[in-house]
Amino acid sequence: MRHDYRMSEMDLGGGAAPVLRGRFLYNEPMKKHVSWRAGGAAQRVYIPADLEDLGWLVRSVPAHEDIHMVGLGSNLLVRDGGVRGVVILLHGVLRNLAIESRTHGLPPAPEDADTTLVYAQAGVAAPKLARFAANHDLVGGEFWAGIPGTVGGAIAMNAGCYGGETWDRLVQVQTLDRDGQLNERRPDEYVIGYRHVALKHPQEEWFIGGWFRLARGDGAASRETIKELLKKRIASQPLNLPNAGSVFRNPPGNYAAQLIEACGLKGFRIGNAQVSMKHANFIVNLGNATATDIERLIEHVEDTVEARTNVQLLREVRIIGERQ
Repeated sequence: MRHDYRMSEMDLGGGAAPVLRGRFLYNEPMKKHVSWRAGGAAQRVYIPADLEDLGWLVRSVPAHEDIHMVGLGSNLLVRDGGVRGVVILLHGVLRNLAIESRTHGLPPAPEDADTTLVYAQAGVAAPKLARFAANHDLVGGEFWAGIPGTVGGAIAMNAGCYGGETWDRLVQVQTLDRDGQLNERRPDEYVIGYRHVALKHPQEEWFIGGWFRLARGDGAASRETIKELLKKRIASQPLNLPNAGSVFRNPPGNYAAQLIEACGLKGFRIGNAQVSMKHANFIVNLGNATATDIERLIEHVEDTVEARTNVQLLREVRIIGERQ
């Protein structure tokens, strides 16, 4: 049901109250919005009408309430007890994707580089960014075709695969803070690592978009590379079952999948959650798995690998919400 939702002046701390133009969903099953197809409900889900509407919503939420930004939900597990606060769905809303024509306020290109800037908002699917770049004869972004999430998620975790990482291409990001204000930040304001990004001076804000610098090149060859990467992904990953991509980061000098398989955990299951027989760093939902099944299996894999190999696996996936 679509309706306007007018926040009170008290919620805004005084002043005029806006009429939000998006859509609220209450007690919304989050299994509909995460790729694991498991988990509890969110108290409130908001689908903003546009970026301005999103800013009003964020500013309107009381400071003591949590805000969770969700794209495709491809690296997210919501516990069976549900999640409090407000979940904001960005996919399909923040979807601007364009060749950037402006130059003011953006870092200049190196003098000897033949490059172009692409602006992508957080709700754009990463594979769409890869195809867009190739169709505009830009190269270097083919790896995004293998990332099953949005640009916002790729920026937030420095997502990468097949030898490429998101922040290798970023020259500037756009963020939204808790006051509903937009900011533009450079990479040197962040600590950037393997599947990790954090502001050097932490404050609560979310990635809304980014400017990517890509080299001009052979678009046809880039499209062929994308096809080959997708074939490789289909051959090596259990895409026929609900999953959240790689569950664990690769430890330095090793691969999480090899460690998990070496511990005899391939095929191990708890309830209807199973360590994939196709790729041991994937946990799949065999059908009606609960978030508790999945979380218990994650914990069992962590404990077993550490006990047998003395390697502590770090998670790529994010877990939110209340235990049932």
